[in-house]
Amino acid sequence: MRKILYGWLWLALFTGAISAQTADEIIGKYVKAIGGIEKIQAIKSIRWTGKFIGGGGFEAVVGIESKRPNLVRQEFIIQGLTGVNAYDGKTGWKIEPWQGKKDVETLSEEEMKDILDSADFDGPLIDYAQKGHKAEYLGVEQIEGSDTYKLKLTKANGDVVFYYLDTDYFVPLKTETKRIIRGAEIEFEQGFGDYKEVNGVYFPFSIENGVKGNPNTSKIVFSKAEANVTLDDNRFIAPKTGKQ
Repeated sequence: MRKILYGWLWLALFTGAISAQTADEIIGKYVKAIGGIEKIQAIKSIRWTGKFIGGGGFEAVVGIESKRPNLVRQEFIIQGLTGVNAYDGKTGWKIEPWQGKKDVETLSEEEMKDILDSADFDGPLIDYAQKGHKAEYLGVEQIEGSDTYKLKLTKANGDVVFYYLDTDYFVPLKTETKRIIRGAEIEFEQGFGDYKEVNGVYFPFSIENGVKGNPNTSKIVFSKAEANVTLDDNRFIAPKTGKQ
């Protein structure tokens, strides 16, 4: 009986310790786990190389360049044609050569949301309050057999993102993002894995994307990441013609 009572006492203490967590404490442990704020801020630019894997075995070469504070350029190479999505700190633009298009186009409203997410160099959780976001801790939830801390991040633009951070390593295993698109709420999922160190900071090298409840997903697998590479600001500015 004494062992049973001790067991229940331990469980109560453990559960109480988990429930006592706050969003700020968990985010602080996340920052520390991936390398600490000094190492994170020491990365001024990064270049990613990998491949996109879609349904039916479709593949494309992917290249992503990011530079502080909020510059990003994404390239997709399909059958020798290079498409570009980019943000220069003020304007989002794209080039889609798939149907003979060569001219620069302005990103749509939804495309702008995506590129602004990518342009957030450190991600939404770091300095979230300064960015106008609100964070809440919602408890512990299992994701594919792993215990995770569930956080709700209400972004300044109104989007709601649920983060699931591993309770042992404090890195995100999954996010769910709710957005209103053409008057309807749609929930997107992202899964993160294969964390590797780049200049003292851990990043996921595998990212799976999809709509919640839809079995059709896509995946980006990065093979290389280079930190603090020299990136000219002109890389992020729309060319005056469609030529690269």
